[in-house]
Amino acid sequence: MAFMRYDYRALPQGETTVEEFRVWLAQFDADGDGRINMEELREALRSLDLWFAWWKAREALRDADANRNGLVDPDEMGRLYAFARRNLHLKVGDLQAQEGQLTNF
Repeated sequence: MAFMRYDYRALPQGETTVEEFRVWLAQFDADGDGRINMEELREALRSLDLWFAWWKAREALRDADANRNGLVDPDEMGRLYAFARRNLHLKVGDLQAQEGQLTNF
């Protein structure tokens, strides 16, 4: 039985800013289009060793995808960050200072 090894860069330890989250997530953008699809998001969550990564990716996409095109567009990254903070217990660095960076809900 072979074990899969992930060579992705981990999320920064401690508190994570919106920009650090975007940079971390960009490494999973396999097609390089600047948007994150379900499979790419699942791989990102799997790299964090989360249980039920496929389910959490589906829920995150449903929450973050405002225009319902099946992708997290660059202008929807703030929504994905908010979901990760709320549901995946991502530690947030100085959220009040970053409120302006998050897109409107």
